[in-house]
Amino acid sequence: MSAALAMPSAVTRFAPSPNGPLHLGHAWAVIVAHDRAQADGGTFLLRIEDIDGARSRPELAAAFRADLAWLGLSWHEVLPQSQRVAHYRQAADALRAAGLLYPCRCTRAEIAAAATTQGPDGPIYPGTCRQHPVAPGPDVAWRLDMAKATALAGPLCWVDERRGEQRATPEMFGDVVLWRKDAPASYHLAATVDDAADGVSVVTRGIDLFRASHVHRLLQALLGLPVPRWHHHAVLIGPDGRKLAKRRDAPGLAERRLAGEDGVALAAALRAGLFDTGICLADTIDLLP
Repeated sequence: MSAALAMPSAVTRFAPSPNGPLHLGHAWAVIVAHDRAQADGGTFLLRIEDIDGARSRPELAAAFRADLAWLGLSWHEVLPQSQRVAHYRQAADALRAAGLLYPCRCTRAEIAAAATTQGPDGPIYPGTCRQHPVAPGPDVAWRLDMAKATALAGPLCWVDERRGEQRATPEMFGDVVLWRKDAPASYHLAATVDDAADGVSVVTRGIDLFRASHVHRLLQALLGLPVPRWHHHAVLIGPDGRKLAKRRDAPGLAERRLAGEDGVALAAALRAGLFDTGICLADTIDLLP
């Protein structure tokens, strides 16, 4: 292939939230992202997603760096989310100016009681505050008017490296929250804006987030952002059949590191498909939370 036709080297990222220690599932995810970039001489980024209020702990971010070094990985660290809030606000303002956001005061309990259908994230918002507008204020979230947004964007596609071309169907989520009451921006908005700012060309993440990419592709179209490729990999599940998670006290990497375990050997074992007893890979979109 000529130099003019060569594909650019991949830029990937690992973006953990410092609200709990990294565990074996994170080790698998970070190795996939790291090795995907290394495979074609690309760049692997570390981005700390620390806008989760008081739950974000700086000492955990330091532990994350130690964990990655222990696994034998190298990376380039970019700005944490706490230093990017102005960019999220700018994006939300652009969507608001286009008439695509509306304020919402509904609680989770009210939504659960009124919803008639389920989406990937739970009950689909029934549109209460879209149908009966409320005044903006510090106590509101801002939702995307999905019908308006999809009509404006038109048909969209995106490519997953493992599953091929996909037609974007973000309407399965309903009117998602993009600006939260308790944090500057939702995962959907922040991750989309960040990946574009960081020049991420291949978004690697677990298959459990496959459907979220439909929303992110829509936001890229609405905000005029570049479109990456996606690589949704299998995730590690425990003996209970559920994905390893911080909230279920999956064994932490820091605990293993401080106990003197060989991190480079652990990374090699993961690459070889050798997991702890009772842990295996799941590669289906529908995973238990």
